[in-house]
This record gives sequence, C-alpha cells and structure tokens, in this order.
Amino acid sequence: MMETLKTEIEMTAARLVVEEGLDYGAAKRRAVRQLGLPGRTALPDNDAVEDAVLEYIALFCAETQPGELLALRRLALLWMQRMAAFRPHLGGAVWHGRATRRSEIYIQLFCDDCKSAEIALIDHGVKYVAHTMTGLHGKPVAALSLNAVCQGLGDLTPVHLLVYDHDDVRGALRPDAKGRVPRGDLAALARLLHDEPI
Repeated sequence: MMETLKTEIEMTAARLVVEEGLDYGAAKRRAVRQLGLPGRTALPDNDAVEDAVLEYIALFCAETQPGELLALRRLALLWMQRMAAFRPHLGGAVWHGRATRRSEIYIQLFCDDCKSAEIALIDHGVKYVAHTMTGLHGKPVAALSLNAVCQGLGDLTPVHLLVYDHDDVRGALRPDAKGRVPRGDLAALARLLHDEPI
C-alpha cells in the first residue's frame, strides 16, 4: 500500500514538474493535496521524482522535449555569455537534460563583489527583480530574475541569476549523489550544444 502511494505521488509530481514547471518540492506537496492524502504523508525523495520525470518525458514528450531543451540551452548560453565576467554555471533541469518548455533557467554567478552582477544588468538596461531563493545546500541566496525571449520556443522564459561569492564555486562543483556534475560552465554548455543534433 505504501509503495503504491509513493509511486502515485512520484507520478503526479512528475506530471506537475513537466506540465507546470514546478520545482520538485512544490510538485510533491501539490501531488499530496491532489491525491487527497494527509498533509503529513511521507514524500518520495528527489531522485525518485527525477526518475518519474524522465519516464513521463519519455512517454508523453518524446517528440517535443529534445527541441525544447535545445532552445532553453541556447538561451542559457546567451545569458552565460552576457554574464561571462561572473563565472556563470548552469544548473537544474536545463543542465541535466530534463527541461521542457515550462522549465526555468538557473544560472549561478560567482562574483568578487555580489553587487557587480546587479550593476551589470542595470548598465545594460535589463529589467529584473531582486529577491532571495534557495540555493546551494538549501541556503538562501540573492537572486536576480528576469524574463527573456526564447527564440526557439517563441515565448518568454524565466532566467534566474543566483549570485554567490567567488570562493563558493569550489563546493558547487562537487558531484551529486548519482555522481553527476551538478552544473556546468560556459565551455561545458558549449560542448553539450555542439554534441546536440540540430
């Protein structure tokens, strides 16, 4: 019974991640509500939800997802080039290859002076919102969020620039629980794009 419930939460959360662009935590909580389960129901871990997301994409988005991912990676590359002075690294679904048109772009910046990234956006006349998000290791981090036109999707895509101290990059590159590099720099993303079929 518990395994069946866990699977239902995973699959419902995966649908919400892919179709509505929710992050894993929000998707799991909403899945519990949608399934009419008690608020204290044990939630599956993120790895299980990620596996369900990949399964959902393979079943329902196999024809559209590769093109959407390519468009999002190209947009991420553009913003990483614009913010190259701040050692940008791409993370999240766009980096890991499970992004769809509803996904948002998360770029970590590693600056000597955290205000310098904000000043760069102001100097280029970019409209953004400054706020706080959950960043590395679950800690709050300053974020600069904007909407950018994604040519490949013909739509606006949220781009979040998470601003860290210069030295934080060391911890940011440690492999995750599955042994994967959790984020990539400009050169790594360019290599990924070079290997993508056009």
